[in-house]
Amino acid sequence: MTDIAPVLRGRWSPRSYDPIQTISPDDVSLLLEAARWAPSAMNRQPWRFIVGIRGDQTRSRLEPFVTGHSDWALDAAALVVNICESDERGIGFYDLGDAVAHMSIQAEEMGLHVRQFGSFDQQGLAAEFGIEAPFVPITMTAIGVPPAGVGPGVRERVDVDQLLWI
Repeated sequence: MTDIAPVLRGRWSPRSYDPIQTISPDDVSLLLEAARWAPSAMNRQPWRFIVGIRGDQTRSRLEPFVTGHSDWALDAAALVVNICESDERGIGFYDLGDAVAHMSIQAEEMGLHVRQFGSFDQQGLAAEFGIEAPFVPITMTAIGVPPAGVGPGVRERVDVDQLLWI
C-alpha cells in the first residue's frame, strides 16, 4: 500500500459489531460536525441525517426497517440514515457521499468503524419519519466497534491503473 494518510490506510468496514458497546451524544455530535464540513456544490449541503443510538427512541423506530435486510447492523452502537435532497443532475447524491465519507474518517480517527449499507426498507422508513420529496433516504450507516478478535482481514482494491478511464 502506498503512503496515504494512516487514517485512510487503517479504515475498514466491519460486518459485525460489538452488541454492548455504546456511543455518547458528544461523539455523535462530533461525527455530524465532520459531515457538516464536507464540501458541496454551491455550498448547498443537501444532506440530512437521522441518528439512532443504542437504547434511544429513534433507534427503536429505525430497527424494524433494517431487520431482515441487514441484520448484522443491529449490533452497531449507532444507526444513521443518510438522506439527500435530490436534484435533476444527481449532484446532491455525490455531496451526500462526501459528507458520509467525512463522517467515516472522523469515526475512524475516534476509534470507531463505519459500514454503509443500502439494504433496508427505504419506503417504510421514509413514511415512518415523514421524509418526503425532494428528500430521499439513500443509505444507512452502522457505527461502532467490531467484536473482540474481529479484524479487517484481506482487503482488496482494484489497481490504481484501473481507476483511469483513458
